[in-house]
Formats: sequence, structure tokens, C-alpha cells
Amino acid sequence: MRDHDLPAPQRRGRGKSRFDDDEPDFLKRGRQAPPTLTDPDAEPDAEDSWSSWDQAVHGPEPHPDWLVTELAARDTELGVLKTGKEADVHLVRRAVPDTDRACLLAVKRYRDAQHRLFHRDAGYLEGRRVRRSREMRAMAGRTAFGRQMIAGQWAAAEFAALSRLWEIGAASGRIAVPYPVQLLGTELMLEFVGDPGSGEAAPRLAQVRPTDDGLRDLWEQLVEALLVLARAGFAHGDLSPYNLLVHAGRLVMIDLPQVVDVVANPQGAEFLARDVRVVAAWFTARGLPDTVTDPAALTGVLLREAGIR
Repeated sequence: MRDHDLPAPQRRGRGKSRFDDDEPDFLKRGRQAPPTLTDPDAEPDAEDSWSSWDQAVHGPEPHPDWLVTELAARDTELGVLKTGKEADVHLVRRAVPDTDRACLLAVKRYRDAQHRLFHRDAGYLEGRRVRRSREMRAMAGRTAFGRQMIAGQWAAAEFAALSRLWEIGAASGRIAVPYPVQLLGTELMLEFVGDPGSGEAAPRLAQVRPTDDGLRDLWEQLVEALLVLARAGFAHGDLSPYNLLVHAGRLVMIDLPQVVDVVANPQGAEFLARDVRVVAAWFTARGLPDTVTDPAALTGVLLREAGIR
């Protein structure tokens, strides 16, 4: 598969490395200050809403102790963590009034049918199917209803992938992803990865300048995570230093709406190989020997683990 056959955001740029080309706009404009946290003892504002927990699909059980599931809880919008072409991520505080029960959540809201979704997303959607031919036709024709269906598929695919990977990570400790709290339509609520006191999100790998030992440790964590993905039959599909967080020395994988079934998708092996090339290039550019980051060798291992070579 040639680069011009891939979705537009994934093509290799000319004169710039892939991880530079993919830099989000909010990082180019400079780091935003974290949203201001509200007084936990303050009365809820009128615009605050009741928790939507009872209306949503829930994440894997057992639910983490920190998660507030009480229906008496209020969800308070604290600000925007990230804006993007396909979705915006907001910081929300879910708390039970007059108690110490509270948690921070990252709420990812996919764009509605009037907004642009992924460029040339057909490659990612191969291998995903819906049962009704009307819905398939609408998605293929990119009607307003079809675009809403695609948005729902992105959210549902990310929620399903995170749920599966969370369960694997909880059992093995070999991969870290945010806990998927709930899914409601095209809104995905996730564990906030960062400082709960200040509301400052964990830095992306692209922003981190680790020591030599730290760099090798992060690479080893990444290889373990990629092995877990491959054995589960997945490729991230858009892996880069901008959708890997570093929190308390742990590499956390985020942004999986375009997760690819490497067996069912005819382009699955190519998506996996490209993921490896992008992250390997970043680690090599930071000083890790290419004998360690050899993308061809790692891709071969991952394809064998996925059972397709």
C-alpha cells in the first residue's frame, strides 16, 4: 500500500518527520493552562447536569474505587483539554454534593453529522460492519445520517478497544490505557490521566525529554504494549508520540478510535507496520540505536504474534 492510498493525516510529509507533521494545533499554539478546578464544597451551578451513568454503557467490572457511580452525582464542566478535527476532549468533575465522593473525567465528544470526520476514513472502516444495508449505504454515501453512524462507530470502536485492553492490562500490567468509564452515543467518558489536584493532563511522549535509561525503558514499555495489541488482533492505526502519554514513568496509550482489526482489515498489516515506523523513528531520533528500534524486525514479530504471517 502506497502513502497516497492511506487516509490523508497519515501520509508521510516532505521534508518533515511524521511525528512533526502530526503535531496538534493546540501544541503549536503553546501549552494551554489547565482548566481551573471548582471548589468541591460549592453548590452546583444551574448548568451542571446530573450524572449520565444510568443512561450509558459502562466500562469493565470491577469498576475502579475512584470512580463515582452514584446517580446523585453532578457533572461539572471545567474546561477543554484538547480540540481536534474529529473530537474535542473536555475535563469534567463528577461529584456527589455534600460528600467527599468526586473524580475527574476526560470526556471525548465526537463531532456531529455537520462536522468533518476522519479524512478518507474508508481504510480504517474496512473490517467493521453494521447489520442493516440502509446504514451501510448511508455510511458509504456520507449522508448526514451516515456521518452520524460513522461517528458512532468511532466512539464505539474506541470504547470496545479500551475495555479489552484495560482488562488485559489489569491482569498482566503489560499495557496501560485510560479506564473507559462509559459510552453514551458519540460521547466517551474516560479516566483522566494527570494530576487530579491541578487538573493538568500528563504530558505526551513528544513533550518528554527522558534520560538515556528512561528512553530505553519507555521503548521497552511500548514494545510490550504493541505485543499486547498484536496478540489481541489490533493495530492502533494512528500511533505517534502525540497519542502516548507519560504518567509517573508509565507509558499510557490513548486515542484509539481508528483501531484496526489486523486480520479482518485487508490493510491491517500496513497499518501496523506504519505504526511501528513512526514510533521507531521518534525513538531513534532521540538517541536510541536503530539496532534496538529496527522497525522491520519489530513489525515481523508483531505480525507473527497477530497470527497473520
